Amino acid sequence: MIDESIRDKLSGVFAPVVTPFRNDELMYHALISNIKCLNNTGLKGYLVLGTNGEFKSLSAKEKLLVIENVVKYADPSKVVMAGTGAESLKETIELTVEAARLGVSMVSLLMPHFFRKYMNDNMLIDYILAVAEVSPVPVLLYNNPSVAADVLISSKVVEEVAKHPNVVGMKDSSVGNFESYIKASEGEDFFVLAGSANFFLDLLLAGGVGGVLSLANIFPSQCVEVYLAFKDGNIDKARKLSDKVVALNKKVSGFGGVAAVKAAMDIVGYIGGDPRRPLKPLTEEQKKLLETNIREFGFPFHGN
Repeated sequence: MIDESIRDKLSGVFAPVVTPFRNDELMYHALISNIKCLNNTGLKGYLVLGTNGEFKSLSAKEKLLVIENVVKYADPSKVVMAGTGAESLKETIELTVEAARLGVSMVSLLMPHFFRKYMNDNMLIDYILAVAEVSPVPVLLYNNPSVAADVLISSKVVEEVAKHPNVVGMKDSSVGNFESYIKASEGEDFFVLAGSANFFLDLLLAGGVGGVLSLANIFPSQCVEVYLAFKDGNIDKARKLSDKVVALNKKVSGFGGVAAVKAAMDIVGYIGGDPRRPLKPLTEEQKKLLETNIREFGFPFHGN
């Protein structure tokens, strides 16, 4: 029997919260300000310490402080998930337990990838299940080979780990694989979320339940509108809204990754700040072009 409470917690749009920096220093006040503003939107919740959160660029202390602040200032109605994957099982478990202690509802695991050639299916299955056995909160997988040295979670891995009662889903940021993951986990309490606005609606139509969308940091309401139109059964409306969101996403994330997401947040009235070095912010010329591209879509800016 499908656990409807887990499905409900994962159904909707999540913002993969950015970590604002200035001169490489973490701006906690900006993080808190963004959360307070996003609380007033229809977002289902937040994913902290993801790719947009630059979690690999944070110290262990900073990671815990980011989690603590987001949990503290998130509206109680919002679901807070945290990325706790690390290269070692030991560190992953330690961060997972601490994240749960701080109050997150779920954790998300990016696969280990430093020893890329050894990360076969059996290795990943053992890693995921070992975390799931001791995690105080439900575990999701984070499938993003573009930032994990091409380590791709296979449908075999999904089929095996989905049987564990504490492994409840996946954020899939790969291209062309979500249908195989939905099929592999059929009948289990395992729910798939899109990791990109580019295929968010297609994933919903295939049986997925939600999305963790970088554009939701900038235009949360427009991302939520796609989901609501889908839920209402108005697929034509959902498709028209999705086409516009996808086109905008390509002008933002596709323009410059995390640096462009942060610059776009600054443009529309949130506080993106800079990425942490060695990543560099957009140039002033790039920011002007980005703003021009964003304004062409006619979406209202935050605070307007």
